[in-house]
Amino acid sequence: VSHTDRYGSRRFFTGWRSHVPLMSTGANLRPLEGVRVLDLTRVLAGPFATMILGDLGAEVIKVERPGAGDDTRAWGPPFVGTESVYFLSVNRNKKSISVDLKHPRGANVIQELAAVCDVLVENYLPGKLQQMGLGYEQLSRVNPQLIYCSISGYGQTGPQSQSPGYDSIASAVSGMMHITGPEDGDPVRPGVAMTDLATGLYAHGAVMAALLQRHKTGRGVHIDCNLLSSQVSCLSHIAANYLNAGKEARRWGTAHESIVPYQGFKTKDGHIVVAAGNDKQFVKVCQVLQLMELTDEPKYKTNQLRVQNRKQLLHTLSQRFLQEKTADWLRRFEGSGVPVGPINNIQEVFSDPQVKHNSLIQKMTHPTAGRIAVPGPAVRFSSFAPDEPTPPPLIGQHTVQVLQDTLSYGDDVIKTLLESRAVAQNDVS
Repeated sequence: VSHTDRYGSRRFFTGWRSHVPLMSTGANLRPLEGVRVLDLTRVLAGPFATMILGDLGAEVIKVERPGAGDDTRAWGPPFVGTESVYFLSVNRNKKSISVDLKHPRGANVIQELAAVCDVLVENYLPGKLQQMGLGYEQLSRVNPQLIYCSISGYGQTGPQSQSPGYDSIASAVSGMMHITGPEDGDPVRPGVAMTDLATGLYAHGAVMAALLQRHKTGRGVHIDCNLLSSQVSCLSHIAANYLNAGKEARRWGTAHESIVPYQGFKTKDGHIVVAAGNDKQFVKVCQVLQLMELTDEPKYKTNQLRVQNRKQLLHTLSQRFLQEKTADWLRRFEGSGVPVGPINNIQEVFSDPQVKHNSLIQKMTHPTAGRIAVPGPAVRFSSFAPDEPTPPPLIGQHTVQVLQDTLSYGDDVIKTLLESRAVAQNDVS
């Protein structure tokens, strides 16, 4: 159906697919309510992206291989019962169907699901799904509105496209590890898989943009999202320093190469981070530390001078911070206008009043693991409150349900598929 927009131009408009309500008067309607996502991803980048889509209301159908399922189901300890905590952390609000993609009947199930889904997300080696008849070109002929998001290590084409994607390798190749670690130490892997997580965020954003584009054009699209591109793009000013000034990067620990003092300091019982981003804040730091004589030093008058003379200045500040406890320093800095914060361990993170206020602990009841808790969504909307999340699924927990409700398969067809082992159902309740 075409319509004329308020600027007088003609646009092709389809709204969502048939299973999506075009309009709703529901006060708590989530943004992706009615959008159906076929999730062929495993490990972290893809599951993180699809979990965010699920948090926003999408129906996410997670496809897992019979038996082992998603690789992260075995990544432990720790386990809660038999469930890997790693898997539990990124797979809420999903249904799991167990399908053997190498079985012709299993591949056919995926083809039929793709025909009635809005989005497909996959992280197979480029070209692998095409060999099974599940590539973008093949499925877009069946469903021209399908948004097909491919997540890979290095991209769908190019000299490294056939290399498998791993966070640690992409983090190294992209330069992330080169700039992370102690100033005089070796490169360090970030404490969480930031390259995977950044890629998941890029993929989630790309899918949202593609849904908006389809709303205007009526057509789907193939999205090429990869670990290398995601992390290189996140090099930000470090990349720009090199590209524009030929300046090679180095490791700074908690410090900042262009601002002083802007780093972590040891205290009597822990660590505190101080971020004095301008000259006025530097004076405030000196007042709190009772080191006002530093403000009279010509070599510390401006940030540029402090960067040039950082070694002696930071030594003086470090010695002073060691004389008091972290909590005492935080009290002293309160109201000063200088950004400061403790370096919390994880227990302290989840005891923090603001973390609790932001509802970042999300609890749910898992069918075998019992009561579990995971980090909650980072973003809140004024238009809806998050529903009670559904727990991460068991392998194949929803196979029969999806075949019945989404594909309208009869009992005989489902029985045949189960007997042929093209699909599997988990009967644990």
